[in-house]
Amino acid sequence: MRSTLDKLISGTGLLLAAVLLVAGGLLTWANVFIGDQVEEQLLAQDIVMPEGPALGGLSDESVEALEEFAGSPMDTGAEARAYADHYIQSHMNSSGEELAGEPQTYSEASDKARELGAALAENPEASQEQIDEAAAWGELRESLFMGSTLRGLLLYAYAFATMGLIAGYAAVASFVGAGVLLVLGLLGLRHAGRIKASETTATA
Repeated sequence: MRSTLDKLISGTGLLLAAVLLVAGGLLTWANVFIGDQVEEQLLAQDIVMPEGPALGGLSDESVEALEEFAGSPMDTGAEARAYADHYIQSHMNSSGEELAGEPQTYSEASDKARELGAALAENPEASQEQIDEAAAWGELRESLFMGSTLRGLLLYAYAFATMGLIAGYAAVASFVGAGVLLVLGLLGLRHAGRIKASETTATA
């Protein structure tokens, strides 16, 4: 009875080890595939991380975040996030501050541009200053739209790169778990064999 129970437990352990080995293989494939795709797509954008004078005007926090990757081609999720959050966003904020005194979102700039555009349409005798103001808000809207779009794409790349990294960690954990269960299962079968031999000797 004890030998049968040991075999059942050991067999279950070996089955779980096999499942973890398959899971580890799939997670490894996911890690490699995602990593290759992120690198390929980012390199296709041909973006070089800013350095030197290009970092001028940024906050100390942004400069510190970008200096780690200065001058290198963008090909990792970490670089994509740094560029999106500390370079693009900083310039978007600066553009809004120059025109409105504070950072503007695309939605805010778009609403303001439409408002000024409608006012110009209703006032054929608008001053040059009003025309220039409407044009400035229109340019800001376009700039924020392009910046938000690129920033969103880069952060998607960062998110996928993070998923790939998690898959890599999970693959390692699966292989380790499979190894432990494999060893325990084999030891269990060995122990079951010894018990069966002892029971047979005792019966004899």
